[in-house]
Amino acid sequence: MERTLTLGLTLSLSGRYAAMGRQALHALQLCVAQNQPGLELGGHRYQVALRCLDDGSDARRCAAQYRSLCFENRADVILGPYSSNLTRVALPISEAAGLVMINHGGADDSLYTRHARRLVGVASPASTYFVGLARLVSQLKLWRKRIAAIAAPTPFCRAVVAGLAQACEERANARRGVRLRIHQEVRTPRDQALIDWLLHLRRARINVLVSAGDFAQDLALVDAVIRARLNIPVLACVAAGVAEFYTQLGSRAEGIVGPSPWEESLEIEPQLGSTPRAFAREMRAAGAGEPDYPAAQAYAAGCLALAALQACGSLEPDRMREAFANLRIRTLLGEFAIDPNSGRQIGHQVLLVQWHDGVKVIIHPDAHADTGSLEFPSGWRLILASLGSLHLRARRPPENDDNNDA
Repeated sequence: MERTLTLGLTLSLSGRYAAMGRQALHALQLCVAQNQPGLELGGHRYQVALRCLDDGSDARRCAAQYRSLCFENRADVILGPYSSNLTRVALPISEAAGLVMINHGGADDSLYTRHARRLVGVASPASTYFVGLARLVSQLKLWRKRIAAIAAPTPFCRAVVAGLAQACEERANARRGVRLRIHQEVRTPRDQALIDWLLHLRRARINVLVSAGDFAQDLALVDAVIRARLNIPVLACVAAGVAEFYTQLGSRAEGIVGPSPWEESLEIEPQLGSTPRAFAREMRAAGAGEPDYPAAQAYAAGCLALAALQACGSLEPDRMREAFANLRIRTLLGEFAIDPNSGRQIGHQVLLVQWHDGVKVIIHPDAHADTGSLEFPSGWRLILASLGSLHLRARRPPENDDNNDA
């Protein structure tokens, strides 16, 4: 007799996180469709089903829905919501229920504490988002390498800047003159406060600015810097990693750098699930638009959940968590591996991307690819010789090339 195996979660299909929540839903629906007619566990055949509730980007609603998913209407497998804020609300509930939570949408490092015994991280931790930026800046032949990091007062944003600060202090970067000169927390400044903040950046002779806020905050701060014509050579923000950033800023987004755990142009052959290009093509065909990394992370989470279940052959949470700890496999995100104690993702690394002519380009300091130049937001260009080993890879796939899929 066939049984049903339910993947349960909430996503923000409305509210402030709706754009990313809807993408994640499409990605999980694709995963479920690809894994029919199901899988066999303990001698029983299970059809895979998805139960997704709309948390409305609201913490109280999210908590109530996870209590239902973990207790009254218990799902077999629990996936986390989108955003660190909501994951922080849902995690204690899944822990109290003794269930594994597969975290695809919360990157805050503080989620991975000793209290979260059954958390599995698919998303890369926030502290790794701009580690590569410090290394990139160290290679630029600038007289000064003075970085200003502006963070919103949230655990996620603090983790982003803390990771950057630690990377700046690494011996190789510090020896090349990389310094974090300004490190402050701000809410979106307005009117006179904004003017004072911009003047402060000018007086400090900052040539690298990093913003770590929510999407609207990053957009407002970076746009203000560009309009003020401060001519800061390198501008970076968390929001620049998603396509909506260019939609909102248009040509003003040119040259802005952002973190991205996944891009369609990644040249990897997954052992599990679709290739990056096939996934993007399937998402477009499903009417989900251009997929961003939150969609890829949700898709990988679904594929990994089913792989762990097959590895342990059971729905028992402790056996499932052990299977995740032992799992070493490649998805469309890259290599998957977690710290066996904390559940923190340690397998794949965050990419850096930059906007060129309306297209995201992967920046990889050590890649063996066609070389290019790093375009600065002010319109400046550095010649290749001044970039050391910096390389760029275009996001656009080759036309009419179907041989890139597994």
